[in-house]
Amino acid sequence: MRQSPFLIRDVPLRERPRERLLQEGAQALTNQEILAILLRSGTKQESVLELAQHVLAKFDGILLLKEAAIEELCSIKGIGEAKAVELLAAIELGKRIHSMQPEERYVIRSPEDVSNYVMEDMRFLQQEHFDCLYLNTKNQVLHRKTIFIGSLNASICHPREIFKEALRRSAASVICLHNHPSGDPSPSREDIEMTKRLAESGKMIGIELLDHIIIGDRKFVSLKEQGYVI
Repeated sequence: MRQSPFLIRDVPLRERPRERLLQEGAQALTNQEILAILLRSGTKQESVLELAQHVLAKFDGILLLKEAAIEELCSIKGIGEAKAVELLAAIELGKRIHSMQPEERYVIRSPEDVSNYVMEDMRFLQQEHFDCLYLNTKNQVLHRKTIFIGSLNASICHPREIFKEALRRSAASVICLHNHPSGDPSPSREDIEMTKRLAESGKMIGIELLDHIIIGDRKFVSLKEQGYVI
């Protein structure tokens, strides 16, 4: 009697490659399971997992797969041109990610560095913009984000909005900055109170507020230099 083909639907739901990826992450999958996800379906005679195993057998695991030609893939029963193209596209994407050079990040060493980084962006703005620079342990800028636009007050400038992004980016420290559309960067009482509040909040969660810089027209004020960030 002919044995029935092994189908993916015969595999318990929690053990299927897609479900395992969702539950455990891609790193938990075998090469066979990852290939099965890319192939998506098998044939009438064999499951997608078996088809994936044939691919691995032909290319000595994944060692030679990165140099596979479309004709070699199409020579495997169950892989047509469409599947071969999808596999080669995934392989090429992996190559490009692997060959990417680390992005050169801007380093903040002083308030002047912050000014140089944002001055031309912010000095002509007609509304107040409150931005944050999120830095790593080397004081390199990981990310810049506009937290809100409009007149600053303590109720709008809530620490949770600022430090939520810092946690998401795994930032070591934060520099806050906002512009004064008048062109005069002199801090208001509200600016000073807000800065103290943000510095205290940062200490509580272990993410340092390095500075709060106010941008004017080709001028700036560092509230750290003025003694308000300790």
